[in-house]
Amino acid sequence: MTHGRRLIVFDLDGTLVDSRRDLASSMNALLAEYGAPQLPEHAIGRMVGDGAPTLVSRAFAATAVPQPDDALERFLAIYNEHLLDHTRPYPGIPDVLRELGARAAIAVLTNKPLASTRRVLAGLDLARHFTHDGVIGGDGPFARKPDPAGLQHLMEQAGAAPPATTLVGDSAIDWRTGRNASVGVCLVRYGFGFEGVQVDRLSDGEMVIDTPQDLLKVL
Repeated sequence: MTHGRRLIVFDLDGTLVDSRRDLASSMNALLAEYGAPQLPEHAIGRMVGDGAPTLVSRAFAATAVPQPDDALERFLAIYNEHLLDHTRPYPGIPDVLRELGARAAIAVLTNKPLASTRRVLAGLDLARHFTHDGVIGGDGPFARKPDPAGLQHLMEQAGAAPPATTLVGDSAIDWRTGRNASVGVCLVRYGFGFEGVQVDRLSDGEMVIDTPQDLLKVL
């Protein structure tokens, strides 16, 4: 990548792909194993964003059932079997990635485990838009978002300064990550994590879009 090239970094769940149904179904299967009540899909969707350990903890807390020691391991095993049952790219995402990839360096920064991330990207034919090193998961050498370390690594790798970098995501976690790295932030209203975003706190360099295609107008 050439020095000074623009960089666009995408969150995965709720930004590039709609994975809420598979995440919720896997979580409810886990809860059922331990006799815990089921949770609505939208409620589980609001718990996504901080990584699998936090998702599992939040789900058990919501049911008031103590979390078993092996709950995280079981959730990851269940989800691994079902992560592509219903998960699909949001409409227009493949075309948007192709267009933006011609204009800038593009990458993925997610709190999802890296192996699951790569399976989803490959299974939905999105992996071809990103370099191998341009995909960072939540279980690698960098702290999870909102820590900016992973984003800063991608910036250094691309030779992109903060003013030339935009983080695209759907949640307050993504917003805080962008702020922590002093980069531009684009939040997607269609994502299932957007409900937790305090839009009135956005400032210059931070924007909200309604559809994936809107990315082509603002980036």
